[in-house]
Amino acid sequence: MKSLIIAGGSGFLGQVLENYFIEKGYSVTILTRHPKRENNIYWNAKDLGEWTKVLEHADILINLTGQSVDCRYTEANKKLIYDSRIDATNILGQAINLCEHPPKLWMNASTSTIYDHSLIRENDEETGIIGDDFSMNIAKSWEHAFYAITNTRTRKIALRTAIVIGKHGGALIPLKTLTKFRLGGTQGSGNQKVSWIHEEDFVSAVDFLTNHSELSGNFNLCVPKPTDNKTLMLTLRKTMRISIGISHPEWLLTFGAKLIGTETELILKSRNVIPKRLLENGFKFNYENIQNALVNLINY
Repeated sequence: MKSLIIAGGSGFLGQVLENYFIEKGYSVTILTRHPKRENNIYWNAKDLGEWTKVLEHADILINLTGQSVDCRYTEANKKLIYDSRIDATNILGQAINLCEHPPKLWMNASTSTIYDHSLIRENDEETGIIGDDFSMNIAKSWEHAFYAITNTRTRKIALRTAIVIGKHGGALIPLKTLTKFRLGGTQGSGNQKVSWIHEEDFVSAVDFLTNHSELSGNFNLCVPKPTDNKTLMLTLRKTMRISIGISHPEWLLTFGAKLIGTETELILKSRNVIPKRLLENGFKFNYENIQNALVNLINY
């Protein structure tokens, strides 16, 4: 039986991966600060401990650990966001090098937010413009920590994942709530690009990468053609059969973000990202069209 270790795997993406790989016959172990189930093992994401034993002979390690960015960017929160990603990545790299039989593959979470705001230019792994602000610098530091540790016997892939939409988690849940209360209109100009991926294609892409031992490095996990905010919200309203959707100008979003304790960047940044390396290596998406994806996720 093949084994998969998911560090920080108690959230939405971890659960999606766990369910998928268990169905494929894998033994799945979750490293978490709050173990609640039989396959959960405690770790604090910064120190070596008993958890390191499960890395021996593991086939795949996937690290998803990181404080949520859905918060105000206060200095305290910025430190939590940074430390949670860097500490976990560093300690996993150390633990792998202490193994007699280290994991064959280590996938580390990253983000498509690493690329600069772009309405026109498509950002791929080779020619994409990597920007310079708090979020982009976090992503750069995260990947630097991942690659700075030399793990000679372990293949390494950074998953630059876009917005994942799913039935029971991810970005679709708050958008559905807004739409339900007739607040699902255009946000800001509506022109900002939205790079996204269906949860099924996310796990399929991860599986694809596990089965191609010649592949390593950075991979964008997103659909080949991003949508935009206006199209996304219009399609969501149509799918939910709700005709009214109040739009939100930028000034109102700024005010609302302060009230609910988040940042407008999550909505207003134009993420124009394409999965060049996945496509070049033959990966096929099941959901490339936002309407088909939303119909599948909402009317299941």
